[in-house]
Amino acid sequence: MLQVLTQLPSRLLDVGVPQLHEVLSAPTLIHLPGRRTEPLFVSVLLHGNEDTGWYAVQALLRKYYDRELPRALSVFVGNVAAGREGARFLGGQPDYNRIWEDLPGLAGLPEREMMRRIVDEMHARKVFASVDVHNNSGINPHYACVRRLEHRFFQLATLFSRTVVFFTRPRGVQTAAFSELCPAVTVECGQAGQAHGVAHAADYLEACLNLAAIPEHKVAAHDIDLFHSVAIVKVPDDVSFGFGDEAVDIRFADGLDYMNFRELPAGTLLGWVKGGNQVRLQVRDERGHEVSKNYLTVENGEIRTAIPVMPSMMTMNANAIRQDCLCYFMERHREFYESAT
Repeated sequence: MLQVLTQLPSRLLDVGVPQLHEVLSAPTLIHLPGRRTEPLFVSVLLHGNEDTGWYAVQALLRKYYDRELPRALSVFVGNVAAGREGARFLGGQPDYNRIWEDLPGLAGLPEREMMRRIVDEMHARKVFASVDVHNNSGINPHYACVRRLEHRFFQLATLFSRTVVFFTRPRGVQTAAFSELCPAVTVECGQAGQAHGVAHAADYLEACLNLAAIPEHKVAAHDIDLFHSVAIVKVPDDVSFGFGDEAVDIRFADGLDYMNFRELPAGTLLGWVKGGNQVRLQVRDERGHEVSKNYLTVENGEIRTAIPVMPSMMTMNANAIRQDCLCYFMERHREFYESAT
């Protein structure tokens, strides 16, 4: 399933995501040499409809086409088949960013074995740092995500953005696997198709390549806005939903995605349930416990926040909601700021 290359195929730097399958017939790991031998690992297109990572890598490699890279670079180009269709993943495929750890139901899955092989190979190559590039479907600032509360992880993250999110769910993500090997971040580059997202990601990857080492000292509290993702909000599979005047179980309010990274007061309206219906959104905390009553109320058919919350990745994209989630709830990481005072 995985093909491994040590040089760039012809035309690779000229094709868009929908045409990548013409050059790369399968998920591909590309190893390129550089002045410093410990490689930067970059994964792109783990979701086929999130194209910023690929175009950022293209821009970077065009810049260094006839020059030595400052550091060895290993690029994993993930779900090229889904990229052809502009889909997160295809029917019959797993989500490529949920299979990087050994989780129930993944044993024997070819894609899981592929990710294991990639991690093993990068471990053998003494990977320097890992960057997983993503887009999201809602209106969000550019931000970085980490799985460990460690100085080098914060240093790598704030090189991209002062807005950083610490998360432990969902499981099986690339950053979780690589956090066992090296400083690792996920960078969220806004919505797909935005030129400034590509430019920001390309500049960041180049900055990472030029690092001689990742600083080990603490990031000053005034240089980072650190949030903690405490719950994930989903629509249950058997519940219909929509927007506008659709006759569905849950109808969401317009402009939900403008609520991202804003501290919403208790009582904020998120949507409505069909008359007399008791369906609820599913909210699970970091341990996987159902905690919807802690965060949301349903009264007189209105879904409102029960406590102040800050959402991220809130979206009005129905496919994203169904395949992933409605949003995450976050809070400021109090312990980090308390320790800094």
